[in-house]
Amino acid sequence: MNKKYQQTPSQTVGPYFAYGLTPEQYLYDFKSIADNYLYKDASEAEERILIKGRLFDGNGAIIPDAMIELRQDDTLDGFGRWGTGTERGNTFTFNTIKPKSKDGQAPHINVVVMMRGLLSHVYTRIYFSDEVAANADDPVLNLIDEDRRHTLIARRNEMGGQIVYQFDIHMQGEHETVFFDA
Repeated sequence: MNKKYQQTPSQTVGPYFAYGLTPEQYLYDFKSIADNYLYKDASEAEERILIKGRLFDGNGAIIPDAMIELRQDDTLDGFGRWGTGTERGNTFTFNTIKPKSKDGQAPHINVVVMMRGLLSHVYTRIYFSDEVAANADDPVLNLIDEDRRHTLIARRNEMGGQIVYQFDIHMQGEHETVFFDA
């Protein structure tokens, strides 16, 4: 049976998701126009960091085929995209520089999550655990119930001399991440 399979529009986010946005995740032989590096030529003075995480559904299972986008105002490129199924363990990793405070807000990175089952993408933010004073004064973070703010704060670690912030996203359930309206 030598049948060429055609793409169908039956998926919520469409079949273009695979080859048009995160082709590495689906083992296509070409690269995405955006990757997981939010800087290309950052100066040596800027603090380079990794953002690592996983995306969980309401039952606590890892979602292996979502797409995460990061948008950051103070990097050279300011935009990165990565599929959760691209790396071993269905994690996502972004290479960036640590943002600075801007417009009275604590350092943060904007996050967009797209995945099957969502009719529209969702927005959240990453704040940093080592920015305690700035986080306490952040006007957006202070709009959130205190018992839920921790869902937006990435934990700082060091691995092999590299600064790594762990940020897991929970779509539903007991540990649900706070999401924002656009």
